[in-house]
Amino acid sequence: MPITDIPILSMLRTRMQWHQERQRVLAENVANADTPNYRPRDLAPPNFAHALQTASLSLATTDRNHIGGGGGSQFADASDLHYEMRPRGNAVSHEDEMLKLAGNQMDYDAVASLYTHSLTLIKTAVGKP
Repeated sequence: MPITDIPILSMLRTRMQWHQERQRVLAENVANADTPNYRPRDLAPPNFAHALQTASLSLATTDRNHIGGGGGSQFADASDLHYEMRPRGNAVSHEDEMLKLAGNQMDYDAVASLYTHSLTLIKTAVGKP
C-alpha cells in the first residue's frame, strides 16, 4: 500500500492544500482593502465526512456505561455574513483579515507538524532511521 493511500495522510495533505489556498484568498482580501465595492472572500473548510465513514473507524462499547462514537459534531458551522461597510463601499476589515491570516498560519503549522510526525512514525515502523 503506497503512503499516498493512507486515509489520514491524504486528509492531512488535503487540509494543508486548503490552508495554502485560503492564505492566498485572505491575502487578496488585504491587498484589495482600498478597492471600492470589494467584498472579502473566504473558503469553506473541506468536508471529510465521507472519508471518515469509509475509513471504518469505530469505537467499541463493551460496557453499558461506555460512550458510543457519535459520528459528527454537535456544533454547527458559523457563517458570518455581516459586513462593515466603509464610505467607499469596501467591506474589508484589516483587523479581521489579519486575525484570519494568523489563525490560518497556526492551523497550517499544526497540520504540517501532524503530517511530519505521522511520516516519522511510519519510517520508524518500517525500520528506517
